[in-house]
Amino acid sequence: MRVYPDQLHRQLSPLKSCYLLLGDDPYLLDSSKRQILAAARSQGFEERLQLTQEANFNWQDLANEWHAMSLFASRRIIELNLPQAKPGADGGAMLQSLIAEQNPDIVLIIDGPKLGRDQQNSKWFKALDSQGLYVPCATPEGAQFQRWLDGRIQYYRLNLKNDARAMLYALYEGNLLAADQAMQLLQLLAGARPVDSEELSRYFEDQSRFSVFQLTDALLANQQDKAQHILAQLKAEETAMPIIHWALQKELTLLLTLQSARSQGESLNSLFGKHRIWDKRKPLYQGALTRLSLEAIESMLAIASKLELALKQQGQENWTSLSHLCLLFDPKAARHLGHIEFD
Repeated sequence: MRVYPDQLHRQLSPLKSCYLLLGDDPYLLDSSKRQILAAARSQGFEERLQLTQEANFNWQDLANEWHAMSLFASRRIIELNLPQAKPGADGGAMLQSLIAEQNPDIVLIIDGPKLGRDQQNSKWFKALDSQGLYVPCATPEGAQFQRWLDGRIQYYRLNLKNDARAMLYALYEGNLLAADQAMQLLQLLAGARPVDSEELSRYFEDQSRFSVFQLTDALLANQQDKAQHILAQLKAEETAMPIIHWALQKELTLLLTLQSARSQGESLNSLFGKHRIWDKRKPLYQGALTRLSLEAIESMLAIASKLELALKQQGQENWTSLSHLCLLFDPKAARHLGHIEFD
């Protein structure tokens, strides 16, 4: 049975025979597993065994552990990590056989990446799904992210005004861990006191000498001297490049969406409302959209994609190219830099 992470807490008493935690969002995978483990401990599952399907993994080891008597506790948790979410023919057959035995003293937790449609139609998955719960842990987007964030705001009992909620939506979509950490800090700082976007903005700016939010604001406002100074300071403060890249790519993606819709005749006011851009930031986007053509934004996103590829696949932190990308927010600078190609 499929259950989404925000509803998992309702399916933990009594525990199911098996939980399939499959997806690519580290926060959802970790928080879902923590919930299951906490519920299991409260229900007498005291011993925890962790296995990983590696190159020479022997599926008989899983069967032996399934049937073995525990030395330390009467009830056990077996965690099985499937790095490719593909147990293969032998593994699939073994999983089907074991789950059919219905051992009440064992809870099986399987975690791995997102399943393809063929794997969801496989016999092993259907067998486990019929006896347990499938928890898809994919990062929510758009309206789903809004619902997730609203749920966490309620969980932490925060009193955020609409503009503050909109700010959180814009800042943290795609980064659940950072969003949750921000709300934990807000709980400590504000409690149940009403918080608006202005206060939220001051809070973010206080976290370090400079922040990625100040960088993106400077770029949208085409304040290149300030932006390059902030970028240099972020580097000096050893700010992780993926965070800076994520912020730039997010702004460029939003600009592309706005400019594309604008070219189709949609008004900026309706677009600002649709994308939850609060009043204080509207002039920044208006200025950027006036300066940057659709083609220019697409070109910048292509460069950002190349930087991301080098960062993820080769671990290459190219601060010079990142600085170049920032300069392209100024069309005058872009005309002088357009001949430079990125490898």
